[in-house]
Amino acid sequence: MTDLTDLIQPLVALRRDIHAHPELGFQEHRTAARIAAELRSAGIEVHEGIGGTGLVGVLRVGDGSRTLGLRADMDALPIDEQTNLAWSSTSPGCFHGCGHDGHVAMLLGAAQYLARDPGFSGTLHFIFQPAEEGLGGARQMIEDGLFERFPCDRVYALHNWPGLPAGTISTRAGAIMGAADKFVIMIEGRGGHAALPQDTPDALLAAAGLVQQLNTIVARDVPPSAAAVLSVTEIQGGHAHNVIPAEVRVGGTVRTFDPLVQDRIEERMRQILRGIEASFEVRATLVYDRYYPATINDAAAAEDALEIAATVARAERAPEPAATSEDFSFMLQQRPGAYIWLGQGQGDNPAPLHNPRYDFNDDVLETGIRLHIALARHWLR
Repeated sequence: MTDLTDLIQPLVALRRDIHAHPELGFQEHRTAARIAAELRSAGIEVHEGIGGTGLVGVLRVGDGSRTLGLRADMDALPIDEQTNLAWSSTSPGCFHGCGHDGHVAMLLGAAQYLARDPGFSGTLHFIFQPAEEGLGGARQMIEDGLFERFPCDRVYALHNWPGLPAGTISTRAGAIMGAADKFVIMIEGRGGHAALPQDTPDALLAAAGLVQQLNTIVARDVPPSAAAVLSVTEIQGGHAHNVIPAEVRVGGTVRTFDPLVQDRIEERMRQILRGIEASFEVRATLVYDRYYPATINDAAAAEDALEIAATVARAERAPEPAATSEDFSFMLQQRPGAYIWLGQGQGDNPAPLHNPRYDFNDDVLETGIRLHIALARHWLR
């Protein structure tokens, strides 16, 4: 059994230090510098400034030809923390509400252990990625030559998952996270006096009708066997009780797992807008941004991960994918691999991800480190 006794407490302290000093996407300068120092202290080769603030640690052992990438994300969220913990964020409006501080600590722990006791032959790349939270840091690293400079026959990523019991490891072949699209619809009327609605095409009334129709798409235009989500999350328009606004903004998100379903939803939205224009005598424009593709696990990599996970903890096959998104999807479009969930558990911290009361469960650090070590030793055996 791998002895991690001397690593855990320093890693807890490091994780809490990163938590107390969060940084948003592409601003992770302090975090990246701290990671680089820890890797160099362990004798690991470090390459910085990849895709902005990203960095890669390289550990070469023996003459094995195989290569493996293990990825952790580093960025925080634009949220005010409400945990009142001793290690709470010292940066107002910035907070590690998704556990990326824990991901960094787990991958660093694996790097430190494997540097002194590798147990493999080949090349291992520790990938610390910026800007996962909606800014596409993975894509930036790839465009900056990530896989050309640091070849990976396989790549894995681990994410904490509050919905699973603490320490349980789960993944699945195929889709595991949804594609994330965002849309903005601008509805333009003329604006006018609220007491004379007959003289003014009503952008606000058109927006109300639009929201109702958008919410029929998944129920009526997508096959029941296909998973999809369309959520309208914002309506902005108007500033006075006696003025019909000239313009209303409607925004939201779409989550899918199948590009054909994704295409159908966008097509149907555009058809509905043409009807809204005709019905309400307004002008409607749609900006539809497919910013993260679905996260699709390679079947062999996912099966290997489940088999390996069972040697270090309780492992279970995920019954269905999650509608949330992940930019590790870009890496899986380039290289075979798998995205893996690590149970966070509920316990004294029932908050979900992206909640102002969330905090990473330090009790699962050891399980995450052991899984990283086992993945490396399996693929580079």
